[in-house]
Amino acid sequence: MVTFVPSVPGPLADVPAFRRAIGGAESNVACTLARAGHRTRWISRVGSDGFGDHLVGEVAASGVDVSAVRRDPHRPTGVYFRTAGDRDATGAGRAEVVYYRRGSAASALSPALVRREELWSGRVLHLTGITAALSATCRALMRRLTHREPGRPLVSFDVNHRPALWRDADPRLLTDLARGCDLVFVGEDEARAAWGLPDADAVRAELPEPELLVVKQGAAGAVLYHGTGRLHVPAPAVDVVAHVGAGDAFAAGFLSATLRGLPPARRLRHGHLLAAAALTVPGDLAVPPARAHADALAALDDAAWGRLRLGPGWTGPAADAGNGGPLEDDRRDGYDGHGARDGHDGHGGRPDRPEREVRT
Repeated sequence: MVTFVPSVPGPLADVPAFRRAIGGAESNVACTLARAGHRTRWISRVGSDGFGDHLVGEVAASGVDVSAVRRDPHRPTGVYFRTAGDRDATGAGRAEVVYYRRGSAASALSPALVRREELWSGRVLHLTGITAALSATCRALMRRLTHREPGRPLVSFDVNHRPALWRDADPRLLTDLARGCDLVFVGEDEARAAWGLPDADAVRAELPEPELLVVKQGAAGAVLYHGTGRLHVPAPAVDVVAHVGAGDAFAAGFLSATLRGLPPARRLRHGHLLAAAALTVPGDLAVPPARAHADALAALDDAAWGRLRLGPGWTGPAADAGNGGPLEDDRRDGYDGHGARDGHDGHGGRPDRPEREVRT
């Protein structure tokens, strides 16, 4: 969607002007992964209007392949407005977020409008529960994409529960969708709000099917369930500017480390680091740290990691001095240009190199 960010803090009724930006969980993940040096494609539908032009252009400018984005001549591009504050766990309280996307181009997505060859040509297909909330046809599409069948890529699913979008549908559908996926991200707070589950272990009991389950616990860190294993990794201290986009950045960081075959603890730390990049800027998208810089931080011993504190500007040139950009880092660490190190996919296999790594 196109996002309108207020020029000053305060209620929407009192904001005199807004700055145009882009937003959307799936496109945020695609952009962040592309900025981190991975090859990604965004699959969606926007209107044949100026907002659609802007949205596609901005996502492409982040390095994302937008060739699978379709233009709808009859429906508009979705937009939303938000106040300068942050959302709380219920989507209310500290901020106002107003969506204008009923009848939008994206809400008309359906199984008939998405090509299987576009979805299955990457190593990861990343989805979110927001799409399922948009319409009956979107829910049908999500059921199809989360149906387990041979030959599909790793299916990643961020629950992304938004109460305002589920007023006319049952959010328990998110449970069914999550059970059909290989990797699931969910916040402990949203699991409580959507499903009434009290803690991370209760979430795992509810969702035993995914091979990998990440339960995010805000400033306390995140828990990864892998088979019968359980691993908690604390988050570093962060001087927060705004919370918007942090969950999407966490997913991108974890996926990036997964594509590179890093061990479980490093995957969680990379998720925390990219979330910290988003938390220290005012908008949805942040420039991720150079790969060598992020790798060095993720490799800290537990004591040094526990002392780490990140604030605005920590991903900038001064912080990264001498580390080089993502492409330079790729050549030094054996990155093969398709997201894997030394040919491994992080799940024990050696897949053929696809045209793209990630579809969202």
